[in-house]
Amino acid sequence: MNTSELHVVFGAGPVGLAVVDELLRRRQRVRLVSRRARTTLPAGVEAITGDATDPAFTREACQGAAVVYFCLNAPDYHRWHEQFPPLQAGVLAGAAAAGAKLVAMENLYMYGPHGGQPMTETLPLLAAYGTRGPTRARMTRDLFAAHQAGQVPVVAARASDFFGPRVVESSAGERLFKPLLAGKAVRVLGDPDVIHAVTYIPDIGRALVLLGDCDAAYGQAWHLPGANVTPRQFITLAAEIAAVEPKISALSKSPLRALLLPLMGIFIPPLRGYDEVLYQFDEPFVVDSRKFENLSGMAATPLPDAIRATVEWYRQQHRS
Repeated sequence: MNTSELHVVFGAGPVGLAVVDELLRRRQRVRLVSRRARTTLPAGVEAITGDATDPAFTREACQGAAVVYFCLNAPDYHRWHEQFPPLQAGVLAGAAAAGAKLVAMENLYMYGPHGGQPMTETLPLLAAYGTRGPTRARMTRDLFAAHQAGQVPVVAARASDFFGPRVVESSAGERLFKPLLAGKAVRVLGDPDVIHAVTYIPDIGRALVLLGDCDAAYGQAWHLPGANVTPRQFITLAAEIAAVEPKISALSKSPLRALLLPLMGIFIPPLRGYDEVLYQFDEPFVVDSRKFENLSGMAATPLPDAIRATVEWYRQQHRS
């Protein structure tokens, strides 16, 4: 990796900051692009703010870039299908204008319900329903259409729910660790004994930078390594590490859940339409990352180590 090259990271959330951490560890030049100015950033990071849906702004933000990382998310989860595609289109335009390579962070919504089989990158994008799944499928098709058209070299990384330092908005984020560390029950919106893969956020940062630096990876999607565990296994291990009692309140598939979620969505906008993704917690949600592991030689951080770092981060937030 050439240390004179400029790496432009769109998104100052957990994914974007994990990429920044890894780039700095490799002594790379980094420009961080976000909607709002951040008061604290590591030394040496150039920070600019603006609207990533504006191609004029993204062309300016990407000027001089060798690699661009798309780590943005829609501001409002209930408006995901409206807000997310314009963000990707803007960053695509900026990367193409700079003649840069593009590394895109994706989730796994594009597959939809798949019967619980382990998910590989060859799974067809046919089963997604509602608004979020089909939106994600269209976005990934747009990415690779740009690659095939020669507009910009694209590589896509896909991972299940994130956890780790700085991760708050996730099924394995604040909604899990905050009650657990307070000695309260963790609410699980599904069967606590069905596997649901989780991915440690520093591993995501490492993986995205590895993919960005690997010419053979472009034009393809890659599943990132994580832990295929049940919510009960994850919560029990986290409780053991935190020296608290594991408590779980499960709202498994039932008429009650079907009634409660729409009612909750009236008062909690991010829960509107959440029933579209509940299949992920009702059937096994297993990620097969062997393709990426064979390419990179990288494996997931051992789960106890990852949870230990996460518990310490949440406790530090409470102390501060």
